[in-house]
Amino acid sequence: MRVPVKGLVVPFVLLVLWQVAVTTGLYGREQLPPPSDLVDAAAELIRRGELWEHLAVSGRRVLIGFVLGTAAALALGALVGMVKPVRELAAPTIAAVRAVPSLAWVPLLVLWLGIGEGPKITLVAIGAFFPVYTTVSAALAHADAHLLEVGRAYGLHGPTLLGRILLPSIAPAAFAGLRLGLAQAWLFLVAAELIASAAGLGFLLVDSQNTGRTDVLLLAILLLAVLGKLTDAALGLLERRLPV
Repeated sequence: MRVPVKGLVVPFVLLVLWQVAVTTGLYGREQLPPPSDLVDAAAELIRRGELWEHLAVSGRRVLIGFVLGTAAALALGALVGMVKPVRELAAPTIAAVRAVPSLAWVPLLVLWLGIGEGPKITLVAIGAFFPVYTTVSAALAHADAHLLEVGRAYGLHGPTLLGRILLPSIAPAAFAGLRLGLAQAWLFLVAAELIASAAGLGFLLVDSQNTGRTDVLLLAILLLAVLGKLTDAALGLLERRLPV
């Protein structure tokens, strides 16, 4: 695998600036711990066996929520994109619901689903849903009419036409939506883990804030960024491997 050396330049510069800001006293250690403190905090969490638990819990919630949200978005996006009456009927309402902030869903989901895993995964699914739905429905609504005619001329209709002709033709847009949906799923994860969580990176953020552990707080933020980038890279690799 090719290492993106140029892409590592900015993180390295930020790391140096971070260390300089701490050593020159621009920020106090309690406000901005040096990078070495984050390494110590990670080692401490590993020794206590907590780090892998937080990573596994958050990863599972994002994975399940992303799969559920993406499946719903592909189904509804295909329906809205391919059927004009459905688009005229449903698209304005879905666009309005899309504008609802993530935290606004929390009280309603807790009321409906309790405080278990249900509301957390549902919130992540909501986050993944809208980018995928928007890109897929828009791409299908503007799909090449000639492709539709060719497909129908070969007797393809409905799901067969969608799977064999339309989805491959909009694959770049669909993958762009999937990557946005995945990023949004990680963003919604933090809001989801504010709901009575005992584990996960969102819980780690809140717990470290309450206990004054700025090093753990920064470590959790860094882990969210790294995991988001790694999962995005995995999706990008899948996109390049598929014959589309």
